[in-house]
Amino acid sequence: EVLQNHVLEAKVFHTEYGTGVAILTGAHRFSLTTNIDDLKLRRMPEVPGLQKPPSCWAVLSQDRVTIVLLAVGQDLYLLDNTSCSVVVSELWWPVTGSRVVCSPPHSLAGPSPVPCCPMGCFPAPSTCWQVLPSTRQAGMVGQQGAVGEVTCLGWGSLSRVFFFPVFAEASQEIFKIASMAPGALLLEAQKEYEKESQKADEYLREIKDQKLLPEAVSQCIEAAGYEHEPDTQKSLLRAASFGKCFIDKFPPESFVRMCQDLRVLNAIRDYQIGIPLTFTQYKRLTIEVLLDRLVLRRLYPLAIRICEYLRLSEIQGVSRILAHWACYKVQQKDKSDEEVAHAINQKLGDTPGISYSEIAARAYDCGRTELAIKLLEYEPRSGEQVPLLLKMKRSKLALSKAIESGDTDLVYTVVLHLKNELNRGTFFMTLQNQPVALSLYRQFCKHQERETLKDLYNQDDNHQELGNFHVHSSYS
Repeated sequence: EVLQNHVLEAKVFHTEYGTGVAILTGAHRFSLTTNIDDLKLRRMPEVPGLQKPPSCWAVLSQDRVTIVLLAVGQDLYLLDNTSCSVVVSELWWPVTGSRVVCSPPHSLAGPSPVPCCPMGCFPAPSTCWQVLPSTRQAGMVGQQGAVGEVTCLGWGSLSRVFFFPVFAEASQEIFKIASMAPGALLLEAQKEYEKESQKADEYLREIKDQKLLPEAVSQCIEAAGYEHEPDTQKSLLRAASFGKCFIDKFPPESFVRMCQDLRVLNAIRDYQIGIPLTFTQYKRLTIEVLLDRLVLRRLYPLAIRICEYLRLSEIQGVSRILAHWACYKVQQKDKSDEEVAHAINQKLGDTPGISYSEIAARAYDCGRTELAIKLLEYEPRSGEQVPLLLKMKRSKLALSKAIESGDTDLVYTVVLHLKNELNRGTFFMTLQNQPVALSLYRQFCKHQERETLKDLYNQDDNHQELGNFHVHSSYS
């Protein structure tokens, strides 16, 4: 069939077996192999009424199951080995204020229908679907072979994107209709307690009699992490806090950590920030990578507030972010070197882990040499100042800084650099103005370059030492 109808499109994907390839033929049929090294081409079931290529499609592979997800008009289809099923259908766009109701795929978690978005999320119906895997580098499934745990589906147009979450097991247990799960009973108990109803005691007794109160608390804490609505998060955490009161020595770490994680997640999910991570993605990504993404977007205040809230070490958190901010600040051409240097010093001060020399190097790379020199004045470590000054061809200033440091090796480094950079006469004249450097260079010449030592004595008209030099040379 592939030979007869040709290949319209192909996608490479990765599985436990190796590299796979999926093919869309001219007959609008899909065929795939999960391992190109052991080629067994399998034809997928036919999509009813498919007369043209789908708007878009992707291959998902997990737990040795490979499926094809494709969008046709307003419908989303899922092809597995044996059948073709409609995942999302009957989308309509009614009057303003209505809600679109979608049924996510049962194979992804089987949750009940979810209210997806109010009318106005999208200017028009769209069929551009993507799956966001919770890998460290969250990319589109079907591109770069990024395959991971499916955490949500995204529906988007050219101007808007909305996400359909895949619910965690704890959320399903608590919120499914007529649920008798421990977490569901604890949530009801807390709600009744707020109403000052005696039903709260009845629900609690039922959980206690089964000795499931610790499980109920843990279930509410876990479910809170997978909720995107702050009100629902708070409701679940209040229930968990309520349940903890009746447990001796319940470890508080999981509750506290979840509160912290949710505050961070709610902050970055805000529409002004626009990073709608799921709880699973956030954990896989790690806080360090999230901070890097905020820094790349120049969201420095938010990144710093998160560091302070989570009490990250200064070197790991605030210092690193301030250094990024300063490196961005030196690129602003609308302010004078003096203003930029002062602003950076005011903000950074003596913050541990900050390297002014790195910021100065960035300024120099941007063509702002004078700004770089001003920033180096704030660098307390001469060993960091001197190499950059030499790179900027400010050798005399580098020599002064090296001498001020009292580091003999640093002075020797600059002196030898000057020796290679300047002609002989200028080099000797430079040393004449720096007695410490001249003395050290003489010591160096006594052991390494005795002929140069004679030239130094000649230039200084130091006849006593010149005579000693000739006597010593004759004796040698």
